[in-house]
Amino acid sequence: MNGMTLARYVTVPNALSASRIVFLPLLWVLALLRMGIPFTIAYALIGITDLFDGFAARRLNQRSAFGKTLDSFADLLYYLSSAFFMAWLYMDYLRPNLLLLYIFFGLLGLSFIVSAITCGKPILMHTFLLKLNAALVYLGVILSSFINTTILVAAILIIYYVSFTEEILIFLIHGEVDPDSPTIFSVRPKPKRA
Repeated sequence: MNGMTLARYVTVPNALSASRIVFLPLLWVLALLRMGIPFTIAYALIGITDLFDGFAARRLNQRSAFGKTLDSFADLLYYLSSAFFMAWLYMDYLRPNLLLLYIFFGLLGLSFIVSAITCGKPILMHTFLLKLNAALVYLGVILSSFINTTILVAAILIIYYVSFTEEILIFLIHGEVDPDSPTIFSVRPKPKRA
């Protein structure tokens, strides 16, 4: 790989996305050791990169198909890990919502299956509702360190049902589209490869 090709991949937004993957094991260690406050601080710092990677990509004009894929993969690992962290650290808030959580995982799996069938690969969209939910999960894990979030967890899971239903409908109606399409009503065609 020459320097010019490497520079296409080593960008500020890609480094921010990759940092969520690189530092995720630290969160697991802190959670498994039940180190509440250090976990919450690290979770907040690592998670905030999800906001800044997209901002940096737009601001620095460093958007790429690789960056979108890396961001989606980092999001998937971070937010699935968040489900474990909630279960491990705050099971009292999650237990009343277990049925809703099982439905969540079923719809998540179904969205991957539908995208794999209709687009030839599993795709995670970045619709407005999915971005909203990511922010709510992030805040929910942090708030769980301080308050009872049982109702917030239920609300997040229900909003995810709407989000995944929208995502599935996008794949069924439009096939492969730009993963950053904000809603089913404003679907953008898949961008050309750079």
